[in-house]
Amino acid sequence: HRTETVAGDAELTSQRYDLLLMIKWAGAERDGVRITELCELLQLRQTAVTELVKRAEEVGLVERSPSPDDGRVWLLRLTPEGDRRLMVAFEGLRGDREALADGLAQLDRRLRSA
Repeated sequence: HRTETVAGDAELTSQRYDLLLMIKWAGAERDGVRITELCELLQLRQTAVTELVKRAEEVGLVERSPSPDDGRVWLLRLTPEGDRRLMVAFEGLRGDREALADGLAQLDRRLRSA
């Protein structure tokens, strides 16, 4: 629920937030990411990911370009607007990530001392 609220403040749905986050992460050290990779990362069928990408592209959050290695393959990357909105949501969830990390660290300490 919290992700939906914060993503909404960045004018994203929670699904779009997840999509943009995976595109940013998976394509960080490359020219972009393939749809098939996104399917694995998001654990969604290719038809669902293709539709998510299509809608994100229509509103200017994602762009496609042909792979330099294989012209039959399209690579996806964020547009500046997609990156901006992703970072607004990502920063909005910083406290949640910190609280989760703290909770997991506490659990780890308890389990190790038991």
